[in-house]
Amino acid sequence: MLKLDRIDRKILDELQRDGRLAITELAQRVGLSTSPCSERVRRLEREKVILGYHARVDPEALGRGLLVFVELTLSSKSSQTFEAVRQALLLEPRVIECHLISGSFDYLVKARLSAMREYRDLLGQILRQIPVPAQSNSYVVMEEIKEGLALPVDAPPAS
Repeated sequence: MLKLDRIDRKILDELQRDGRLAITELAQRVGLSTSPCSERVRRLEREKVILGYHARVDPEALGRGLLVFVELTLSSKSSQTFEAVRQALLLEPRVIECHLISGSFDYLVKARLSAMREYRDLLGQILRQIPVPAQSNSYVVMEEIKEGLALPVDAPPAS
């Protein structure tokens, strides 16, 4: 794992706030000259610490204001079943996140949709593609309190 120093962490913090920041401005904010700052950014990209740069889009502007979380519990579990579910959910563009979970259910799915009618269609499609019977619990978001992609860049506490 790449060792991140204080300046690397400052770079990551600034780029998470504004991924379009010019390298000259970034260098000034973190206290470096342009060339060493640029090299650090390239190293962080090369080492896969920086995974990409993205535009954050308002879901309402795309008619996808309905946010739904779904718990999926499979009736039986095997590596083949998990792989089939994985493939089905990877191919579904309305699913924006999916996590295999330890605990009382197997998957947590996050979807952005236009209306409940679309949610009903999506859930039916997912359940049809799963090779074993599954149970679902759904949670429709009434208000989004906090959503973000930025990670804390402070050094983790020593273990």
